[in-house]
Amino acid sequence: MSKFRLDEIDHQILDMLIDNTRVPFTDIAKKLLISAGTVHVRVKKMEDAGIIQGSSLTLDYEKLGYSFIAYIGIFLHNTSQTKFVLERINEIPFVTVAHVTTGKFNVFCKIRARDTRHAKEVIFMIDDIEGVYRTESMISLEESINDKKRLMHTIFKDL
Repeated sequence: MSKFRLDEIDHQILDMLIDNTRVPFTDIAKKLLISAGTVHVRVKKMEDAGIIQGSSLTLDYEKLGYSFIAYIGIFLHNTSQTKFVLERINEIPFVTVAHVTTGKFNVFCKIRARDTRHAKEVIFMIDDIEGVYRTESMISLEESINDKKRLMHTIFKDL
């Protein structure tokens, strides 16, 4: 499959959608001085090419009572247990991200919790999974950078 080519209009459409996935195509069209049909066709092509995969909603977890973030490095007895452990981790709703990694940890997770007591409960749930040798936790004091646009603009420069 050949590499999908994005032009400046595609970049601008993606830029606006990253800011707000719910922005109407008519609003994008007005800002870019093109038709809403053109926006629709371009977004559909990017979806078909797999560049756009669904859309997401950003929640304010602090307002929902889940502002505590911790990262958990997981050591396994055997790497052959990775799939089984990931299936068990997936059953814990407070684990929002999990990566199979090289280096120090076999698996690295991000959890969201109400507070330290709740985080401890989540960590103990992970510790209790068969195959987990031990865990190492790091508390996030503040999310300082979470910027999808910087990477996107760097990728656009490389295309």
